[in-house]
Amino acid sequence: MLKQKYPLSDMPEVKPMFREVLPKQGRLSMDDVPTMVLCKPKLLPLKSVTLEKLEKMQQEAQEIIRQQEAALKEQRQQEQCTH
Repeated sequence: MLKQKYPLSDMPEVKPMFREVLPKQGRLSMDDVPTMVLCKPKLLPLKSVTLEKLEKMQQEAQEIIRQQEAALKEQRQQEQCTH
């Protein structure tokens, strides 16, 4: 059971934060019908970030292999020239 601090007749008067406004004509209430709202389209990347990272890693690995092959080729040419 709820205990009331004040009996209903002795309750302190609470002033509302907002002033009530009633229109002189027209409806007092209106049912809001949900409608579609158009938003900006979200552009999706053609490639995912992960795929771009993988491609970058693959290109770096291929570049390292090319450098190693070029160094090996140069080393072989130097060995052939000295013989």
